[in-house]
Amino acid sequence: MSTVAGAHQVFAEAVERRLETAVAAHPGTVAAAGAQTLRSGGKRLRPLLVSMCAVDRSRGDRRLERAGTAVELVHMATLVHDDVLDAAPLRRGHATVWRTAGREVASATGDYLFARAFAELADDGDLTAVSLLADACLSLARGEILQRRQAGDPDVTEDEYLRRCRLKTGSLFSAAALLGARFGGVSDRDAHALAAFAEALGLAFQIADDVLDCDGDPDTTGKPLGTDLLDGTVTLPLILAAGRDREVRAVIGRGAAPADVLPTLARVVATGAVADARTRAHRFAADAAAELDRVTAPVDTGALREAVRLASDRSA
Repeated sequence: MSTVAGAHQVFAEAVERRLETAVAAHPGTVAAAGAQTLRSGGKRLRPLLVSMCAVDRSRGDRRLERAGTAVELVHMATLVHDDVLDAAPLRRGHATVWRTAGREVASATGDYLFARAFAELADDGDLTAVSLLADACLSLARGEILQRRQAGDPDVTEDEYLRRCRLKTGSLFSAAALLGARFGGVSDRDAHALAAFAEALGLAFQIADDVLDCDGDPDTTGKPLGTDLLDGTVTLPLILAAGRDREVRAVIGRGAAPADVLPTLARVVATGAVADARTRAHRFAADAAAELDRVTAPVDTGALREAVRLASDRSA
């Protein structure tokens, strides 16, 4: 491991400890459920963005650690709430809080994690940082409403899908970059470029994730194929396929039954929609890399470029 990689690893370990402390702050049912969510793991990409978007000399700043913790707590909260809305039994191969504790506890757990996120940032008294995260949370909520409105609609356009992705995924990636830049000694000009980079990275990441739901390995992804198709979430591969195959369009419109999933996904793949969606992910990855070319601050662009590669070529 290089010195820079080692610094990010130290940061990640510090954030993991803070996450455990933040979740356990108020012992009880929701704290236990929050700990269950924390144990299910994850890539922790968003807090790593906080670290990568800071200059090396700032990486030991406790404000960065609190920002990384806050961003990940928001992400965890959205996952718990998504599982409630989708009635999802599994997340990353583990039983969800919704499945083990029920809707009421899961909803309260998501609220608790949101509250703990803002408690982390409030410790610094930086209202601009709090506002950045609050704006991202507002975008997340707007994106979720948009996703519900688009559910089961085969006429959703690619532009409408991308708007939803910018709200649901890009906004929190961008907030992570801006918080890292703010506490990490980066100029406003470079912070703007890093935020644009992070949004494009988030879009590449989300499209790649949607591709995996159609053509991934369930043993690797930790969830069965066709989850989006079953719950009516219209993703880019499904949008592209609906415009090319009447049967795919009909299944989306009427709502898929479990028996529809594998035959429909086979048709989605056969239309070339999965390959074309993967190409779109690579295009956003290229956009992200182009934004990095504008950054003059001594941030870890090597690690950021590797994040781009992993996001667009992901298998889990």
